[in-house]
Amino acid sequence: MTRPASFHYAWVVAALTFLVILVVAGVRSASGVLFVPLENDMGWSAATISVAVAINVTLYGAMGPFAAALMQRIGLRRSILLALTVVAVSTAASSLITTPLGLALTWGLGLGLGVGTVSMVLATVVATRWFVARRGMVLGALTGGAATGQLIFLPLLAYVATQFGWRPVGLVVAVCALVVAIPIALFMRDQPEDLGLRPLGASDETRPSPSRTGNPLGNAFAVLGRASRSRDFWLVGGTFFVCGASTNGFIGTHFIAACGDHGIPEVRAAGYLAFMGVFSFIGTTLAGWLSDKVESRYLLCLFYGSRGLSLLLVPAALAGGAGEIVLPAFMIFYGLDWLATVAPNVRSLTEALGREDAPIAFGWVAVMHQVGAGLIALVAGVIRTDLGSYNDAFTLSATLCFIAALAALGIGLGRPRVAVLQT
Repeated sequence: MTRPASFHYAWVVAALTFLVILVVAGVRSASGVLFVPLENDMGWSAATISVAVAINVTLYGAMGPFAAALMQRIGLRRSILLALTVVAVSTAASSLITTPLGLALTWGLGLGLGVGTVSMVLATVVATRWFVARRGMVLGALTGGAATGQLIFLPLLAYVATQFGWRPVGLVVAVCALVVAIPIALFMRDQPEDLGLRPLGASDETRPSPSRTGNPLGNAFAVLGRASRSRDFWLVGGTFFVCGASTNGFIGTHFIAACGDHGIPEVRAAGYLAFMGVFSFIGTTLAGWLSDKVESRYLLCLFYGSRGLSLLLVPAALAGGAGEIVLPAFMIFYGLDWLATVAPNVRSLTEALGREDAPIAFGWVAVMHQVGAGLIALVAGVIRTDLGSYNDAFTLSATLCFIAALAALGIGLGRPRVAVLQT
């Protein structure tokens, strides 16, 4: 029996989830701030630093399916607290490193494992477990927490790195992770049934989210086996690979360094990225609302196509000295598009695979996202080291976006349409 409530606890869980995603995104974005200080202080090349970043962003996605399965096995609260502990330990230890191997172990392996456990799949698990009504909108807003974290943390961490050096950055990040763990320990709940509630907007016929009792590793691969038989799974995953390559992998990692090549100071470039975060929150929330009403393939085609066009404009603007005019406009446009693909992708997977398998399946799709991010983070660093500029990296990312726009039009074709929930 459920108890009525004028204010559903789902909103508390959503707010706590937003806080976690906000901090984790800010932490993960710190690697872009470290590029120039590490080059200047340690004498390491962009290619060397990119190895650690590639490990980080790859694990950020590779942990997704296992994290979703872990949340089904031990619960949301324990999974989040475990992840925040790993983040705090790894980033605090980074203040002591002296070699590229130490960078790879702390900012690469340790941080990647921690943030990967509470990556984009956390928003998916919470949205599908706690919400029926307004699910797309909530998922968009939660995903937008990544943009807000970037907005808050990038200027702060850039200032710390500029004024005090790169080593205190890890200590600041560790403290933030420990502070956010406190409200999670006190107020996070695993599922509505723990409080005698149904998911927000659920009918009497809505089944509770299953509690899987098997090994999380086995559950993750079992869902992959079922999902791999769906064409939509591979189309969503392939296009999301490009999403990761063109956002976290390239712009998120190399934008500050690319601005530095044209005389734009590090703190100002970090401010541009933070400025983009405002519009990313707006874009992801709007995309979540649209995903409840418009077919996913049309939204995704629009998002990838417009992203590719915007990437072609930046190198010419920087080379022509028009960066101060064009870059703010690019930040607005690219920000609106940054994570707008998440909600349509989750809807596509939920329609194709069902509510129970969709969160773990999205975890596997997130693997592809971060493999794309890690690959381009490394490739762009090599391009800049060998050729002395990022121009070819911009062209490569734009081309991939155009390919993804065309591929997205095939999502859902031949599959019976599922009625869109009107809220």
